[in-house]
Amino acid sequence: MRCVVVSLALVFAPPAMAAAAPSLLDYVGECVPFARAASGIQIYGDAWTWWGQAAGRYRRGDTPRPGAVIVFARSARLPLGHVAVISRVVDHRVVMITHANWSRQNGERGHAEQDVTLTDASPYNDWSAVKVWYRDRDGLGSTIYPTYGFIYGTPEAHGPRARTAAELTGRSPDYVGALIDAYR
Repeated sequence: MRCVVVSLALVFAPPAMAAAAPSLLDYVGECVPFARAASGIQIYGDAWTWWGQAAGRYRRGDTPRPGAVIVFARSARLPLGHVAVISRVVDHRVVMITHANWSRQNGERGHAEQDVTLTDASPYNDWSAVKVWYRDRDGLGSTIYPTYGFIYGTPEAHGPRARTAAELTGRSPDYVGALIDAYR
């Protein structure tokens, strides 16, 4: 029952309130409310629509930065897309993300995962295609997912800067493991 209460608090609470929950990492639910709470970027709707909605509101680009949201395009495997927040940049083709509703944990989807390996699988090193570490496989998945790019917490017009959650990254992320996953 505690997880359900935390989930509802994160879905309906602004980022400042979501951070006051026991832990953002206790979240169980969809990727969109999680990414909104973790990044502070106030966009709503299906994940794939974030890229278009960000135009004119937030800066967008193709360079990963901590706190930025990467937007996955719709595909056969992701009909609603996916959003995740960059927690660490490891090198020019490897980052770590914090996101929800990807791998199964205890047989169910929806859980938050912190500092997960994400690699650039695009032919031109522009992050337009990625591979994601998948807990069930205990390594990078074999699927390559198309992406639109990164939404940064800096608004296009004058407005408040997005504030990222404290739990966006852990104290000791496994950089070496991320690099091994990416380059094996």
